[in-house]
Amino acid sequence: MDTAALLALPRLCALWAALLALFPCGAQGNWMWLGIASFGVPEKLGCANLPLNSRQKELCKRKPYLLPSIREGARLGIQECRSQFKHERWNCVVSAAGPALGTSPLFGYELSSGTKETAFIYAVMAAGLVHSVTRSCSAGNMTECSCDTTLQNGGSTSEGWHWGGCSDDVQYGMWFAVAKLMSVDCRCHGVSGSCAVKTCWKTLSSFEKIGHLLKDKYENSIQISDKIKRKMRRKEKDQRKIPIPKDDLLYVNKSPNYCVEDKKLGIPGTQGRECNRTSEGADGCNLLCCGRGYNTHVVRHVERCECKFIWCCYVRCRRCESMTDVHTCK
Repeated sequence: MDTAALLALPRLCALWAALLALFPCGAQGNWMWLGIASFGVPEKLGCANLPLNSRQKELCKRKPYLLPSIREGARLGIQECRSQFKHERWNCVVSAAGPALGTSPLFGYELSSGTKETAFIYAVMAAGLVHSVTRSCSAGNMTECSCDTTLQNGGSTSEGWHWGGCSDDVQYGMWFAVAKLMSVDCRCHGVSGSCAVKTCWKTLSSFEKIGHLLKDKYENSIQISDKIKRKMRRKEKDQRKIPIPKDDLLYVNKSPNYCVEDKKLGIPGTQGRECNRTSEGADGCNLLCCGRGYNTHVVRHVERCECKFIWCCYVRCRRCESMTDVHTCK
């Protein structure tokens, strides 16, 4: 590591130590509301009036330049959660932003239920935060961090390439989902477009790829015993000798029945959800409707079609109609 990186390390550690204030033990995750707040609203409200706990408000006051990155990280996490579960019985529903922003947990019951849905929510929101802050560091939007220059001047002379450019510095984004999926981008240099020498740098993967990895972790998450004495162990007695990988998602409680509405827990159920009659997957009517069957109704679509430009100067279109069968759970 070069001298500049060593000098910057204490500031970077302080930055991420501060960000840990967003994930205090037992917190309701009110900072997550920033992901659905209208643009400019958090800045207009100011730190004192944001739906944050005392530690988070203190962080906001000390480091106000973090607010855009935190908001973008929350937005990324919410968007990816919805995308990954849009066809599932639990579809990552979030509370609507009302006049009293952040007065209840954004994800409702799931945020504190201790289920594998809880594990996914915290994982994807933390990954979104790391992804966003790392991007901001690399773009030079923060004074406490920048891009990663520790790889520069390395590489393989014999193979005709070297490290250069400005890598996304994920030292501060110490989160397995983000670091595991970093990729290498290269640019060629040479006469007449030849690739005599390549300059390469590391970059973050798209957040969609990170979302897919976390969804796979969710599908293979591990239930652990809630009676922890000396160390964490699996719930199933016959599996307790199997080590628990450090980068797996863990949960304590089994998921509730998302098939039927439970107003007490804020679970809407799947009645009225649109399903795919021909699919055998999670979006299929058989699974999504939990065996209750489905209703079919015809939807009429009217749109402009076969548009042509007429000289001069307007566009003439036909009016086309189509009929589509839509299936919804009973």
